[in-house]
Amino acid sequence: MYRMLFRLVFRRMDPEQAHHLAFRWIRLAARVPVLRTFAAAALAPRYEELRTEAFGLRMHGPFGLAAGFDKNAVGIDGLAMAGFDHVEIGTVTGEPQPGNPKQRLFRLVPDRALINRMGFNNEGSAAVAERLAARKPVFRTTVGVNIGKTKVVPESEAVADYVLSTERLARHADYLVVNVSSPNTPGLRSLQAVDQLRPLLTAVREAADRTVPGRRVPLLVKIAPDLADEDVDAVADLAVELGLDGVIATNTTIARAGLGLVSGPELTAETGGLSGAPLKERSLEVLSRLYARVGDRITLVGVGGVEDAEDAWQRILAGATLVQGYSAFIYRGPFWSREIHQGLAARLALSPYATLAEAVGAATRSTRDTANRKQADA
Repeated sequence: MYRMLFRLVFRRMDPEQAHHLAFRWIRLAARVPVLRTFAAAALAPRYEELRTEAFGLRMHGPFGLAAGFDKNAVGIDGLAMAGFDHVEIGTVTGEPQPGNPKQRLFRLVPDRALINRMGFNNEGSAAVAERLAARKPVFRTTVGVNIGKTKVVPESEAVADYVLSTERLARHADYLVVNVSSPNTPGLRSLQAVDQLRPLLTAVREAADRTVPGRRVPLLVKIAPDLADEDVDAVADLAVELGLDGVIATNTTIARAGLGLVSGPELTAETGGLSGAPLKERSLEVLSRLYARVGDRITLVGVGGVEDAEDAWQRILAGATLVQGYSAFIYRGPFWSREIHQGLAARLALSPYATLAEAVGAATRSTRDTANRKQADA
């Protein structure tokens, strides 16, 4: 039914307008007690075998909604009602900003993909912090807060801008994410270079500890799929060195060539970050490389091209404790999270692993062990 609604209604609308309309329906449903109870029963069935622990946090399962859908923390309960085990809000910047000029969101329907150049449009960290402080949760879910650089802030003042957001938001976050990988804020991705990333992450860690002295707020960094392999390794080593709690792999890509895109050039030529199915292979490669480098010392979150339960399962086998999605929510509709959970439970039952935690990284470890045996025999 949703696919018919998408084809007849949403596909004919401007993508950003369609997003706001659908999100409004989700929020409205969550405000009606009887309706939200029935909706949660249908959309968010719980599977005891999928219960997950990450960063010391216990979650109903491993599958969450990536940052970008709820930029201002206005619909967390509605998204939990829709079955997401964690919801990452943002990206939130130090100061409010309108984002880039419209049109800034494009659907590549044949590719099951999106291109966005939203530009961190959000109400700013002060407003979002106030909303989170006033929130009275209806459904229990883990809330991550993703922070980024305000566009008008020069690169030389980026650390102070992230620290400002941290001081305002850390106390309201179950975990905090430093986003240095969006392609839509000038100069942002240069912060992924280790010599710039080290002081940034150190300052955010110190600010979080100073602001929330009674609790360690888990700190993660989100990286781009466009990093060279040696840069992925460098970020992995830095994460271990600094004692980060996690790495999210990956954000959107600026690549177009080699992804097998079939949408017309009038769409694929649009600037911005590409997400969805075409990102699947590279995102999985980065995740596997990270796990091979860090093992179980750091929690990894797999995101990028996750469309169904098999994609989520492959992310877990590659090394992800948590898995996130976004673009496929637009194409698959409200039962998407339910389908992911059902499929994961079925795959776990058929696997040789007693728990989901045992499956994390199994494929990457097997590949590494095979390579080591071949090298030893050579």
